[in-house]
Amino acid sequence: MTTPSDEFIRQSRAYLMDDFRPRIRKCLEALSDEDIWWRPNEASNSIGNLVFHLCGNARQWIVAGVGRAPDIRRRQEEFDRREVVPRDELVAILESTLTLVDQSLARVLTTELLEPRLIQGYHTSVQGAIYHVVEHFAMHTGQIILLTKARTGRDLGFYAVQDGVAKPTWGE
Repeated sequence: MTTPSDEFIRQSRAYLMDDFRPRIRKCLEALSDEDIWWRPNEASNSIGNLVFHLCGNARQWIVAGVGRAPDIRRRQEEFDRREVVPRDELVAILESTLTLVDQSLARVLTTELLEPRLIQGYHTSVQGAIYHVVEHFAMHTGQIILLTKARTGRDLGFYAVQDGVAKPTWGE
């Protein structure tokens, strides 16, 4: 029998792997390397910076914080990068990070969800860490989509409307 805790873990994995990942990949595929590293101003991040930031955050909070692997994150470097890292390399980093995150989440026992964790100086629980990463990915995926639309000037076609119902296309 599936419990609410089982469903929380399953849905969190699905959001990261089946929702945010393909949308970010579609954005990266629609852009040149220069567009990926374009920033509207010095107070804003490029899509490349956001991908590095998402990967650093997910590794720190899930792989290290939840999974108890060593925390090797150097957060400020995610934002300080200015050199153009090619799209294929960014995609590989995103893929390898989300694979590690998904593997870590697959090992979480529902009995561990309320266990305390100290991550990035914050007192939280395993469930809180998972929730944080899913929310964080959602927010920055939206920024990546907005920046992609600003650079390309086109709709990314994430949904196809059929009989008045919007059906996602990003997993295709």
